[in-house]
Amino acid sequence: MNKAIIAIAGAGLLATACASDGYGGTNETVRQGAIGAGIGAVAGAIIGNNVGDGNAGRGAAIGAVVGGAAGVIRGSQQDRANQQRYRDSQNRYYYCYDGRQDECYWENGQRRY
Repeated sequence: MNKAIIAIAGAGLLATACASDGYGGTNETVRQGAIGAGIGAVAGAIIGNNVGDGNAGRGAAIGAVVGGAAGVIRGSQQDRANQQRYRDSQNRYYYCYDGRQDECYWENGQRRY
């Protein structure tokens, strides 16, 4: 039982360490979602092992889904708070995270290069 919990905890921590937005940077939605999934998997495995039929794997899966969803919601709220909107010379809006001009996106979500 303890080996399964340790393995699930390790996998959750590895997943959170590799969180990226796919463009070489990190954003809070991706990072918080991965952290939430990792913490949820660990907590779910422990709770699942100690409650009910003792199925740590099912508890980890449920915990990862719930924790990941909570993390994504929290990270999305933080990303929106960190956005700064700009307007280019053609009156098109775009936004950048934390004022960084190398991480900007158009209003439709496409990356602005």
